[in-house]
Amino acid sequence: MDPQSTAVQRPLQLKIADDVRMQIERGDLRPGDSLPTLAELCERWSCSMNAARAAVALLKSQGLITAGRGKAPRVRVPPRRVVRSSDRHQAEKDLAARSESERAEVGEAETNLGMSIADQEFSSVYEVIEADEQVARALGVPTGEQTLSRRYQSRDKRTGHLLSSSISYLPISLISENPEIMDATNEPWPGGTQHQLSTVGIEIMTMIDEVTGRMPTTVEVQEWGLPEGVPLLVCRRISLDGDGRVVEVSDADYPADRTELRFITPLESWRKSKSKR
Repeated sequence: MDPQSTAVQRPLQLKIADDVRMQIERGDLRPGDSLPTLAELCERWSCSMNAARAAVALLKSQGLITAGRGKAPRVRVPPRRVVRSSDRHQAEKDLAARSESERAEVGEAETNLGMSIADQEFSSVYEVIEADEQVARALGVPTGEQTLSRRYQSRDKRTGHLLSSSISYLPISLISENPEIMDATNEPWPGGTQHQLSTVGIEIMTMIDEVTGRMPTTVEVQEWGLPEGVPLLVCRRISLDGDGRVVEVSDADYPADRTELRFITPLESWRKSKSKR
């Protein structure tokens, strides 16, 4: 897309911010480059210091630059992008059928984050709860149903920022035959949830991914190390067995500036469809 200025009658700070933004989009200013100083912006645009500061604030709110107390504004260096593809569901299912040693070698760190588990701090918090109205509706169980809530987080050891964060809900009635599933000390479980469910005779046959978005809270901005203006993608994964029964619901948050969601949908050929008629 060609850089374009904002198509309205613009106040001066927006004109300045547009000019710098288009320099970034054209590659005239590259990631890590310093922005013109406030004095240089004032001289170029014959504007006040307040207008120059407001322009820099606009660029920061768009996630284009980094700036802070005592730090000169610079073009933001894009974070490492993580691809989260729907084809991972089959990969996880295949992994669940392998030996324990094979399952132990591969986890979310390697498949989703593309980094070693040694570079992360992983935590899991288990809690038995009574399903509230929202959780009960998602699981298709009565309100108040005993449910295992599992919250998972991974942090970058270098920065302390979140790498992944999710919460999962499993009806206790489905997993009670294997108490080990309800023990947080068994995490990370080799082969993940699909292998856990296999130990109680449940095979996942359908995965549904629902994606929405929202702006982060101030706490989440700090936890994820988000620049101003970057939203969170909220991904709900619903796992169903062969009878169409919901066996798990998992909600995960992903920063939009470092996440690519890729949905792969195999399509049946027309020839094959016609042969069924």
